[in-house]
Amino acid sequence: MLAAWSALRRRWLSAAGAGTGSVQPRGPPRLSPHVVDLRSDTVTQPCPAMRRAMARAAVGDDDYGEDPTVNELQRLAAGIVGMEEALFVPTVTMANLIAVMCHCQRRGAQVILGRDSHLHVYEHGGVAQVAGVHSQALPDLPDGTFDLELLELTIREAHGNRYHPRPELVCLENTHSSAGGRVLPLAYLQQVRGLADRYGLQVHMDGARLMNAAVAQNVEPARITQHCDSVSLCFSKGLGAPAGAVLAGRRDFVAEAWRMRKLLGGGMRQAGVLAAAALVGLEHMGVKLRRDHDNAWRFAEGIQELNLPLCSVNLMAVETNIVMVNISGGCPSPAELCEHLRAVSEEELAKTGHAVSVLLFPWSAHTMRAVWHCDVSARDTELTKKKLEFVARKYQEKLTLGLWPTPPSVGGA
Repeated sequence: MLAAWSALRRRWLSAAGAGTGSVQPRGPPRLSPHVVDLRSDTVTQPCPAMRRAMARAAVGDDDYGEDPTVNELQRLAAGIVGMEEALFVPTVTMANLIAVMCHCQRRGAQVILGRDSHLHVYEHGGVAQVAGVHSQALPDLPDGTFDLELLELTIREAHGNRYHPRPELVCLENTHSSAGGRVLPLAYLQQVRGLADRYGLQVHMDGARLMNAAVAQNVEPARITQHCDSVSLCFSKGLGAPAGAVLAGRRDFVAEAWRMRKLLGGGMRQAGVLAAAALVGLEHMGVKLRRDHDNAWRFAEGIQELNLPLCSVNLMAVETNIVMVNISGGCPSPAELCEHLRAVSEEELAKTGHAVSVLLFPWSAHTMRAVWHCDVSARDTELTKKKLEFVARKYQEKLTLGLWPTPPSVGGA
């Protein structure tokens, strides 16, 4: 009886696909789509050169200043951004918080920043929660800048009124994520510097995508950061490393930043394995970022040429690797359209010859965001454009027929 049961079980497991470690579903096979992930430039995978560098990295205790790879990265990064020294930290969020803590050492001091800036919206209010600093948020103009008259008025009013918090720091974001990767003009940065000097304020730049700005303006990064007292730089966005950032500034500033990093638990000991990947990213950044910008522009231009009633792109706003796709009307919502772009179908395969799952980010009530990076090729860009055209035209057909499309299940993605 036992032998018969064992034989039956073996036959059942074999039929169910146990030999391959998975149960094979009945019916037609699911589509295996090609995935193009444009949600962010943080989704990249370390390239083979990075993995080799990480495996071979010389390491030491960075908390003691003894990790040679971290030290090399800090020296190189400081030189690139034109600062005296730099400090390796886990994330730009930590770098920005440390910068505010170092520049605003008086509790209740004020930092002036953009209402839509990453530091104000997406970093969990760390400047208030941890640093005890008050944020004065100014409206961001469409190009990511401030109205300079409003900036000066805000500073002057605070200086002339003992009931106001004392402004001590202006924070800029370059490139500006919520503005669609816009690059802050060099003349504007010089004007902000002049205002800050006039009233005794410091200037910090959230330079998570600083290298994108430098490539777009065809200048050395130090040309941009010369107008700032400190700058953060991310390695895990366009540069393609798995983690890490630096905070750079004057020598005494970085010495104080080390203490704040310790307070926040940012000392990483044998961090050379991460710094090695960042060094590879810096070595090849020019070619990679220029290609990302070209692909983003090619996509935006292609969408504009299609003249789709459902969606459009403002070409004047596409300056780096980010494209904001505007959705017309209230249907579909960006979230619904993102689901349709993610899903795949037999109809899509039959009509386009491809099964492509495109991942975009529903950014606002009428906008989707697409971000190019080192894992997205020119072919991926063309496939993304064709997928958006296919989905948009299908939506328009159903609306014309009086049908209300519903978000699909996410196929084989």
